[in-house]
Amino acid sequence: MSLDNFLAADAVIGSLKATSKKHLLQELAAQAAKLCSLDERVVFDALLERERLGATSVGNGVAIPHARLANIDTVHGIFARLASPIDYDAADDEPVDLVFLLLAPESANADHLRALAKISRLLKRPEVRANLRGADGNEAIYSMLIEDHRRAA
Repeated sequence: MSLDNFLAADAVIGSLKATSKKHLLQELAAQAAKLCSLDERVVFDALLERERLGATSVGNGVAIPHARLANIDTVHGIFARLASPIDYDAADDEPVDLVFLLLAPESANADHLRALAKISRLLKRPEVRANLRGADGNEAIYSMLIEDHRRAA
């Protein structure tokens, strides 16, 4: 499964304004609702429930909030670079500014895990994070994500 199978160019937000983790999840749920024809509240509740199990930050300013939903049939991703870093209850106590939301069907265990692994491997690379933080606009961010993923594959 390639990154561009679940991340569309219009699912990249180059400067998302969020003041807290909850606000961020609300903004991401709203974007997912628009892009994927989902109920915003259902997405938000699923993300909150997953966060209650443990923060989805992976360190170095990166978070990968994710949830499985009954009413979708494919994996969907949204990438956001925050306008200002926020506290995300990260294990390394670093504020988060790069966020990759992943939504998957309830039955997509293997696809969900493969997608999470791909995103995690990509965003653990320091040069990728630096490039994303310095990118100029949504199109540049999308191109970097897709190209860096292809090079790493």
